[in-house]
This record gives sequence, structure tokens and C-alpha cells, in this order.
Amino acid sequence: MDISDIIDLKRYAVAEAAFARDCATRLARDGALVLSDFIRPDALLKIRQEAAAGEAQAYFCAQTHSVYLTPHDPNLPARHPANRQVTSSKGCICDDVIAAQSPLRLLYDSAVFRAFVRAVTGEAELFAYADPLSSINIHYARRGQELGWHFDNSSFAITLLIEKPRAGGRFEYVKDLRDADAGEMNYSGVAALLDGTITPDVLRMEPGTLVLFRGRNSIHRVTPTESDDTRMLAVLAYNSEPGIALSESARMTFYGRLR
Repeated sequence: MDISDIIDLKRYAVAEAAFARDCATRLARDGALVLSDFIRPDALLKIRQEAAAGEAQAYFCAQTHSVYLTPHDPNLPARHPANRQVTSSKGCICDDVIAAQSPLRLLYDSAVFRAFVRAVTGEAELFAYADPLSSINIHYARRGQELGWHFDNSSFAITLLIEKPRAGGRFEYVKDLRDADAGEMNYSGVAALLDGTITPDVLRMEPGTLVLFRGRNSIHRVTPTESDDTRMLAVLAYNSEPGIALSESARMTFYGRLR
């Protein structure tokens, strides 16, 4: 299996500069690049089968956190937007569980795909995580599980929807609700969202959809799964510098192990 067996290169000419420039423009304009049916049906079926088989090995956990992913600030009231808590709960299998010949592994390691991501995001280089767990993850959200409102610490994220539940599991977001680089946290806007007075946008996607999302300033969440079928999502994570590992505390929190 090579990259042409995974991506429809006629529809998505990821090796062509003009297509990458168009995608970069769309990502900058919308904060999200949504590529429907990015994965060919046969490759998606194999990924779905691998993900379903791996669910039994997933580490399930739940955490409460602020939308800023920062520690509690005792100098602020409990109901301050920086201290208000939301819940994230999911299962996860890690990079070391993904088979060498999995379409996910071949896509992640593909020089063509990585060059496309560099061109779209403007990154000079992209590198895998130095630790053995964090480069490719598959997330599972069973009935009632969700991803709470938050801003990302990273400049962009890449996800591939593998399986969509019959109900719930919607990706909701508000573009550019803060400006982290300028130090503008927009507490009033975040409070309005948490209080339900701002209506978020919904990113609609079907299995096989690849999304590049700029979540550093765009707050987002995944609503609880409301059916008995599990939402399954792959996360492809790169770094702009070599030798970066997820911290041991983060690995224990999200994966339940260090290696």
C-alpha cells in the first residue's frame, strides 16, 4: 500500500503547490480546513477495523480542566472563566499500538503528506514525537463521553474521523475568541460562551474527513456521544522541532503509562 492507495490524489492533489496554496488560504480564512472523503474507502475500512480491534486496549479516563488548560488561580473567583471547570472524558490508544503497515502509519510517515501539511501550515519542518506514544493516537468517545471546551496549546491539529456516532459527538467551535499571542484572553467572551449566550459554529464531517484546525485561538469542544456506537477519531501530531516528547505527567494523565 502506498500513498495513492490511501488518498485520492486526483481529487486531492496534495503534491501540487497550487492545491497546497489554496488549502493554506482556506485554513487562514476559516481557521479550519475540512477535506471530506480524504481517505479512500478501502483504506478507511482498514483503519476502522484496526481502531475497533484496538478499543479493548484503550486507556479511558476523565479530567476536569479550565478552557485555558491552566492550573486553578487562587487569586481569582471560582466562577471566573479562567477557573471554571469543564470535563473531558475519552479512551485512547497510542502510537506504539498502531501497526507498521496501518494506513494511518503510512499516511503519517509519508513525505508527500508531510510536505503538504508543512505548506498548508507554514511550518518549516515537521517531526514525530520523541516519545513512543504521542505521534499517532486514536480517541474513543462512548455514550456520555465528551471533549470539554478548550483552547489548544499547539498552533494546529490534524484529525481524521474514523467512525461517527448516530447521535451527539458534534465538533463545535468559535473562531478567534481570544488572541493568545497578544495576551488577550477575552474572559468576557469565554464567560458568555460557557453561559450559553454565544451560539458556536458546528464543523460538519463524515468518516474519512481530514481536518486541519487552528485551535490556539479558536475555542472548541466535542459534545457528548448520545448513542451506543463509539465515536472514533485519529489524531496525527507533529512538532516543529526534533526531539520533543510529551511530558511524563501528561503521558500518565492521558495514556496511563510512560512507554
